[in-house]
Amino acid sequence: MPLFRIQHLSKSYGANIVVDDLSLHIDAGECLGVIGPNGAGKTTIMRMCLGLVAPDAGHIEAFGLPIPQRVREAKKRIGVVTQFDSLDPDFSCVENLRVYGRYFGLSMATINERIPALLAFAALQAMAKVKPGELSGGMRRRLSLGRALINDPDLLLLDEPTTGLDPQARHLMWERLQQLLQQGKAILLTTHFMDEAERLCHRLLVLDRGRRIAEGTPRGLIAEYLESDVVEVYGVGARDAARRHAHLAQRVEHSGDTVFFYLRDPRPLLQALAERAGLRTLHRPANLEDLFLKLTGRQIRDDA
Repeated sequence: MPLFRIQHLSKSYGANIVVDDLSLHIDAGECLGVIGPNGAGKTTIMRMCLGLVAPDAGHIEAFGLPIPQRVREAKKRIGVVTQFDSLDPDFSCVENLRVYGRYFGLSMATINERIPALLAFAALQAMAKVKPGELSGGMRRRLSLGRALINDPDLLLLDEPTTGLDPQARHLMWERLQQLLQQGKAILLTTHFMDEAERLCHRLLVLDRGRRIAEGTPRGLIAEYLESDVVEVYGVGARDAARRHAHLAQRVEHSGDTVFFYLRDPRPLLQALAERAGLRTLHRPANLEDLFLKLTGRQIRDDA
């Protein structure tokens, strides 16, 4: 039986369908990533999983417990990191951990026993008595993750946990999350970072306007939906190159002053482009960002 399961979940606000007949499951030691553009329903799904929003239809189960009916019991085994920090600015790092642990009914002895390991996990031993306002963004996110572990949860719900972090802080967060997966904890992760999804997730669910449009392993989805190679062409003459050499690719797309050639054999195109002076090119394997853009489009969306 899966650790966590959603079956035929739906949610609408008026005529706006936010989540449309969604099903998913997560096993112990597995990271399931949910990706999609703004307005895809990712945050609404997280809120329903925590019992903060009631679904219109469908079922949610964590550890065999129905949500929202028995959400308080289920939350004892769930850790949560939201998009935005909810740390108490008036408390130090240690005090944030201590107060949060009391929400779960943990004894002070148990909390104090766990705090040193959590501070070490978050690489914040030297900041134990510092308040969140004095920490960097990366430190606050690590503290939020450490705080989410105070109850030793079996399932973590992470809603864009590395948004706003610099590359060094993101890589440290990834390392910490990999450690948790190796310990057998399950993770439901929403993210806009495709490199994060590819690095952490065993399976991916691609959403658009509340509906599942693809599901599988990162490499499996790339192999299923994309050509193997991409050649990017930049700058003056790129669009002319697209017109002249489109027949050498399976698919050609434009974004700003960049032309993307998607193809299975890049050699004829690279040879033709090498004969055109002034063009800048990049040859690379297809990745999750290409998958995301193919399935959801390149148009910027301002939906909430």
